[in-house]
Order: sequence, then C-alpha cells, then structure tokens
Amino acid sequence: MKPPRYIRRRRSPPGTAPGTLTADPGAHPSTIHAFRYSAEGVEESDQILTCKPGTVLWLNVDGLADTALLQRIGEIFGLHPLALEDVVNGHQRPKAEEYEAHQFIALRMPDRRAGLVATEQVTMFLGDGFVITFQERSGDVFDPVRVRLRNPQGQMRKRGADYLCYALLDAVIDAFFPVLETLGEQLEALEDEVVFKASATEMGDIHAIKRDLMAVRSAVWPLRDLVSALTREETPRFTETTRLYLRDCQDHAVQLIETLQTYREIATGLVDILLSSQSNKINEVMQVLTLIATIFIPLTFVVGVYGMNFDDMPELHWRWGYPAVMAFMAVIAGVLAWWFRRKGWLGPKR
Repeated sequence: MKPPRYIRRRRSPPGTAPGTLTADPGAHPSTIHAFRYSAEGVEESDQILTCKPGTVLWLNVDGLADTALLQRIGEIFGLHPLALEDVVNGHQRPKAEEYEAHQFIALRMPDRRAGLVATEQVTMFLGDGFVITFQERSGDVFDPVRVRLRNPQGQMRKRGADYLCYALLDAVIDAFFPVLETLGEQLEALEDEVVFKASATEMGDIHAIKRDLMAVRSAVWPLRDLVSALTREETPRFTETTRLYLRDCQDHAVQLIETLQTYREIATGLVDILLSSQSNKINEVMQVLTLIATIFIPLTFVVGVYGMNFDDMPELHWRWGYPAVMAFMAVIAGVLAWWFRRKGWLGPKR
C-alpha cells in the first residue's frame, strides 16, 4: 500500500501526554556530527560536544529513530519537551517559537534524491552559544556552511550562534531556487509542446508539475511569516546585525513566493490551452463530418426519389437516365464543396 501523498499522519495517538516522543517506525537511524568553533579554530566530532565559553557549538542530528538520544540532548541543552515533540512529528508547518532557554524554528528543506520534488522537516534550536539541528535523514543543503566553518580565512568563525542559525536558514531557503528553476524549465518545454503539438500525454506532465508546485508551495509560503517573526526587535536571540541578514532571507522568501505564483499561473494556463486545443480539434473533426453529411443530404434526396420505382416515372426507362442522375448528383456535390471551400469551412479560405 502506497503512503498518502498529501495527508501527513500524526505519530502520537489522540490523548497522548504533551511532550511524548514517539518515533516513526520508518525513521532513519540517528547519527551525530558536531562543530565547535571560535576565531582561533574549529573542532569536529561525531559525539555530543558541550558548550565552552568563547565558542559556538553546532550539533547536527540526522535521523530521528533514537528517541533516547533526543531526550538526552534535550536534557543537556535544556530543550523544551513540546519543541522536541515537534521534532519527531514531521508534519509541522514552518514556524518560529520563542522559549525561555532557546528559539525554536521548524521548516522544510527540499529533497530531490528520489527524482521527485519532496521536502523533509528540519528543526533548529538557537540558544546561548549553540545551534542544534535535527533532520529526518542524512543528506542536506548545509555543505556550504560546513565549508565556511572549515575555512580558516573565513569570517564565519568570528560570528555568534545567531549568525550560524541565519546561515543555515539562508541555505534552506536558497535551496528552493534550483528546484523552481528546474520546474520552470519543464514548464517552458511543456509550453512549446502544448502550443505546437497538443496531446493527452501533456496533461499528465502538467498535472505532475502542478503537484510538485503544490508541494513546494506548502513549504515556501509560510517562510515569509517565519523570517518576518525572527526580524522583529522583540526576538532577543538575534542581534541587530544578524537581523539585517535575516531581512535578506525575507527578500529571498518573497522572491520564491512570487516565482512560485507565476509558475502556478503558467501551469494553469497550459491546462486551459491544452483543453482548448483538444476542443478545437474535436470541433474541426465535427465540422468536416457535418460538411460531408450536408453534401450527402441532397444526394440522398435524389436517390430516394428515384428509388420509389413508380411505373409513371419516365426517367426509369430512359436510356441515359442513370448517367444523367449521376452527373446531376456530381454537380450538386461539386457545387456544395466549392461553396464550402469558398466560405473557408473546407480547406483554406479563398
């Protein structure tokens, strides 16, 4: 049985106590990778590292199968149980919530490894000197951030945890641009096929693109409100300098939404064009059949008259009666065909 395409089922049954961590039976195994850095250097480890004065810690967890590990991380860094529950329930709408000890951010990251447009949930915790990220599976869009951290000449090591959170958020938002570019190229190719060679196969392709655009929309549309909430002055976790960078993220989110809306309108327009083209083809076929039937109406009348076989019809006994009737019907058919062609109903208009 295939999993539901659009509906995301809750893992916890109704009535479960708040803060209960219930892992998905199909969740990937949990792995850890940590960066602890400062202006002097960077340290990487596959174990849980703790915060040290003057350093910034980035702890990344891939896979959510090990709920005991998640609870342990929550106890070490003081993560709220309700936020941890949202981590394992991957159906969350992108949002930003402020807790006493940390800022919680949930959003969706594009995932095209299966050849289709899909998203996975990424959650972030921003606290005093640390950023913790949880992903549903290994493989992400954070490699450029890791490269910047490993670069001894980079400026990122001199920044705080809030700037690291911004960089991760910016990487997720920018990862949607290649997805939309690919969908835009597919729409352009379909547009040419629909205009010049409309067929039923294009309808399935257009529907697939519209489904992909809907999946991207559900992930991108709330990002504008999410980033807008983080840029407000009442958010104490981000400095004024970092808020300037977050405004750039907000601009990118707005640009994504505008591009997405444009592509959705194009896809809807392609459906209308395809349906109109198919309707026009049917109309052309019906017009030809109607003209053929119109030509045969007087011929059928002539044949019906001389098919009555009355004895008082002299044409039936005339030697040239048959050729005369055939010639008369040919003239009628020729005149009608010429008239239809002149009016432009049959062949090119003259």
